Amino acid sequence: MIIMMRVARAQLWVHDQDQALDFWTHKVGMEIRQDVSLAEMGDFRWLTVGPPGQDDVSIVLMAIPGPPMIDAGTHEEIATLTAKGFAGTIFLTTDDCQASYEALTARGVEFTEPQSNGRTGSTQASAIRRETVCGSLSSLLIWPRPDLPR
Repeated sequence: MIIMMRVARAQLWVHDQDQALDFWTHKVGMEIRQDVSLAEMGDFRWLTVGPPGQDDVSIVLMAIPGPPMIDAGTHEEIATLTAKGFAGTIFLTTDDCQASYEALTARGVEFTEPQSNGRTGSTQASAIRRETVCGSLSSLLIWPRPDLPR
């Protein structure tokens, strides 16, 4: 018998952890899960946020490290991909895409496209946010919960 594993964390590369933390907590509404700096690792900061009520899932807001963790060339490649928006996307599910879209917009999240993809209200609306957050181009997509009727 195979024991099913569950996703616990996803990682987003960020250029500025403080700005990313502000965006994900104040604008998106996530909670801080862990914020620990380790002096013995050159003040490496382990920073995670997660959705309220979903304690077993968190997003790591990972600063792009340099040597000795990764070489300078790899650092530059990751920084370039992050700036272009190819360093991660977060997919959120909701009971009501329209209400979530409006709430995020009211908190200052700027969407490049209005919600789309069919019906509105509690099913099949989605929104895409793809803009610079703290020097990192981010993508945030909102989808209806998979258990809702289509």
